[in-house]
Amino acid sequence: MALSSCASRVSLPFECRSDPDFSGGIPRRDGGRFFCKLGGVSGNGTIGMSLILRFPPNFVRQLSNKARRNCSNIGVAQIVAASWSNNQPISSAAAGGKAVDAAASSSAVSAPIVAGEDVVNNNDKDLGSSNGSPLVQFEALENVHKPSFLKSDGSVAIHAGERLGRGIVTDAITTPVVNTSAYFFKKTGELIDFKEKRHTSFEYGRYGNPTTVVAEEKISALEGAESTLLLASGMCASTVMMLALVPAGGHIITTTDCYRKTRIFIETVLPKMGITATVIDPADIAGLEAALDNHKVSLFFTESPTNPFLRCVDIELVSKLCRAKGAIVCIDGTFATPLNQKALALGADIVLHSATKYIGGHNDNAAYLIIRGMKTLHLRIQQQNSTAQRMAEVLEAHPKVKHVYYPGLQSHPEHHIAKKQMLGFGGVVIERSFECLLLPTSLR
Repeated sequence: MALSSCASRVSLPFECRSDPDFSGGIPRRDGGRFFCKLGGVSGNGTIGMSLILRFPPNFVRQLSNKARRNCSNIGVAQIVAASWSNNQPISSAAAGGKAVDAAASSSAVSAPIVAGEDVVNNNDKDLGSSNGSPLVQFEALENVHKPSFLKSDGSVAIHAGERLGRGIVTDAITTPVVNTSAYFFKKTGELIDFKEKRHTSFEYGRYGNPTTVVAEEKISALEGAESTLLLASGMCASTVMMLALVPAGGHIITTTDCYRKTRIFIETVLPKMGITATVIDPADIAGLEAALDNHKVSLFFTESPTNPFLRCVDIELVSKLCRAKGAIVCIDGTFATPLNQKALALGADIVLHSATKYIGGHNDNAAYLIIRGMKTLHLRIQQQNSTAQRMAEVLEAHPKVKHVYYPGLQSHPEHHIAKKQMLGFGGVVIERSFECLLLPTSLR
């Protein structure tokens, strides 16, 4: 579950396993260019970032058996060989294969590369810092302007939070999974700096995780949020949010149609803490104004569209009324998704999502799976919007269906609101069917 409301970034050293049988080093041409940093920090304190390399045709097939056998994995073998081939003209595929064999077997071509050693060439000063150094400070990536290809929600869902400044230092396209509950500090001074906000790191899994941060930043980018917090479940996010924002003796406004378990919590658990609630129809603006006038309202909470009948709240109007009275507005946008509706842009203070539904797309609950699922979010939502609209129209025209609830239908009570604040109407269609068999009096 995600609550959208700036996440810390941390740069972790990344080191490849060395192999004594593959220590002949990387052949390189004098005056050529390549920078390689296998763990450690360079002299000026910046972390080395390897280049994105282009491999020759049929590269994997050309890779010699020895090179494959003696590297910790095929990816490392490709980096080693490509670092040479980028600086050497390859006249044919056969020459490429021989070059890889030579890189794996020759120890006299160049000195071996060890962890922490830089290999720097001075050509192509377009990479890295303005002074021509190909070194990159990961901390500075946070301030880089948004690339032009991140102007659409589809691109944001794929790329935001990843590669362009994420905390995990690796050139892997897929964000690595960090499976740890605790993190270490090199010395006491570093821990003190962390506690006093002079050093960025992670402390304990409960307070943050590099993989989770990527998922949070991706959702923040889609929602236009200041920050996002991932929690264990939907009810966890809802209840924690209410307990954090509504004081004892406070008042909540919610709607008649909303997720049943949320309404039960509001009506049965919160009163034990002295928190009262007013429940109104989603379209009852007069009831909202009366509740705001008669109570010291701390929070207005609802869904839009609601679960299960897909009622829609005028988020812009509700936010304006609540802000005038000092009340916080939280909208559960699970059924809308950030692609169909931008609740924060409409004036809401907080938006809540059950990420295992549309956002993750596969009903699984882990940060790395949510990141994976979001890469197809744009395509899935487009198709679901289209399919649901067509299904709703077909069902509405069916003689055995009494009523269809879908915001995209003109018969929906809040169709005019949905049309104003949503780009698409979602993939959920609710219908009520009634079949009645009339019998003659003699058979009753």
